[in-house]
Amino acid sequence: MLSFILSALAALCLLYLLVPRILPGAQKRRFGPFGKPTRRESFKSRIARLIFNCFPCFWGSGGKVTYIAPDLREVRVRLPLGLRTRNYVGTIFGGSMFACTDPVLMLILIQNLGKDYVVWDKAGSIRFRKPGKSTLYAQFIVTESDLAEIRSALAVQEKLDRTFRINLVDAEGTVHAELERVVNMRRKT
Repeated sequence: MLSFILSALAALCLLYLLVPRILPGAQKRRFGPFGKPTRRESFKSRIARLIFNCFPCFWGSGGKVTYIAPDLREVRVRLPLGLRTRNYVGTIFGGSMFACTDPVLMLILIQNLGKDYVVWDKAGSIRFRKPGKSTLYAQFIVTESDLAEIRSALAVQEKLDRTFRINLVDAEGTVHAELERVVNMRRKT
């Protein structure tokens, strides 16, 4: 019985990773106003997305990672209005909005800067613009020029605090929350 359950679970994982979503409207629901990404996910980034979505701390926020770029420099997150994310007045709970964006930038920078750097989330703030009455989307992008600036700044100074701004938007692109994430970086000694 246990082997049957494990094989069924393995088959479901393979379906999740390999079968494209071809239902009508699935791309719009998955990526929201940002549209379909121009680069396909690699097998490694699909595995990373699966692990990220199953991680208990992130899963508890109600958010779902919908895309990770092959070079791990872009991540997209979807936060649906559902039973786990609904607050008393029927909108998305502010803590879920904040939590679904929490570890993403730190993990992007850890993966792209490499093992010679220490990266930590240092601070964060959120400003609510409108109540979230539908699914919200966030897009995290760290460019090569951002990474070059960080590396060059850390070549001359011991540590660096960098502020990133993220918007949570609905399917039409209306901003519902503006977040600022401060990430602390330093070279390993």
